[in-house]
Amino acid sequence: MTTAVEDVMHLFPAPPRLLALGEPTHGDNNLLTLRNDLFRRLVERDGYRTIALESDCLLGLLVDDYVTGGAGDLDAVTEAGFSHEWGQFQGNRDLVRWMRAHNEGRPPADQVRFAGFDGPLEIHAAASPRRVMTALAESTGYPEPIDHLLGDDERWTNPAAMMDPTQSVGRTPEAKELRLLADDLSARPAMRPDQDERALLYARTATGLLRYHYWMADPSPDRLTWLLGIRDSMMAANLLALADRGPTLVFAHNSHLQRAKSAMRMGGRHLEWWGAGALVSARLDYGFVASAVGTIHEHGVGIPEAGTVEGHLYAYPEEVVLTAGRDLPAGAVRRESPWYGYAPLDPALLTGVDGVVFVRDVTPTTSASARTGPR
Repeated sequence: MTTAVEDVMHLFPAPPRLLALGEPTHGDNNLLTLRNDLFRRLVERDGYRTIALESDCLLGLLVDDYVTGGAGDLDAVTEAGFSHEWGQFQGNRDLVRWMRAHNEGRPPADQVRFAGFDGPLEIHAAASPRRVMTALAESTGYPEPIDHLLGDDERWTNPAAMMDPTQSVGRTPEAKELRLLADDLSARPAMRPDQDERALLYARTATGLLRYHYWMADPSPDRLTWLLGIRDSMMAANLLALADRGPTLVFAHNSHLQRAKSAMRMGGRHLEWWGAGALVSARLDYGFVASAVGTIHEHGVGIPEAGTVEGHLYAYPEEVVLTAGRDLPAGAVRRESPWYGYAPLDPALLTGVDGVVFVRDVTPTTSASARTGPR
């Protein structure tokens, strides 16, 4: 056990290609500051050059352009460059500010990079494929118009389609033709010896997004399981591409990064699927450090009960504790959360956790409109 989160590398025989730091709730100042401090140390000591967040992969290109010296100002970039309104979190703004300052005057090979690795999927709707299909067509030189296939964006982003498949346009003739076109265009950058990184991103996102819309229109009982699995498969594909670039720090909800199967209740059903962490850990050198918290008083989460993992860690007086997963008590019970936006650690999943960062007390977020439920 240590109180220095920068000692996270002591958990591994060598720096993993992808180091994943999970969070049990979104938007907490303490966890975001801890993440930022860890990333700086990884850059300075361990050769990491990319940080990937659970945010829209296409919007993330705006942030990456900015931190590598592009035009713009911090307010505009953080507002437009994050999904889920997470650009309002002070920790994310601090991260972008530090990355741009760090890169100033450095050659491109030594600059730090930003990436979103989530699909263009909000909790209430999936995006229209217009943005990514237009970018894919332009990057591959496709000459034909596609507006007649796309139609109105509002058809694609209809919030009612999230729970009602009859409201989705994902299986219309136009949508099926778009899926075939996206598949054909995706082969073009993949067949080039000098594969263009952004064209490949557009290709992955277009095919994944149209697949997601297709299953939104599915009336079967497996519909929600398919949607959850497709989202994490898109995340995993983006992480594998970032790993090809070099050592990367990944930050997202614990449920997306764990090696075990993910599970949740939605629409009155218990759903299980393989998350991004499980998918990428089977392919490359992957390290997973989960985060846990003691109290979140603003949401009624009090001192953790004895016998839980959080209760064991809360017994230490330090504000922050880092411990190896193997050192946590066997036979712990799962903590119950009174707030939907916080997911306690599941003791049954600890065998797939390399380490746990425990933050004793969580302070309120400074975001004016923070939405911190699981996404």
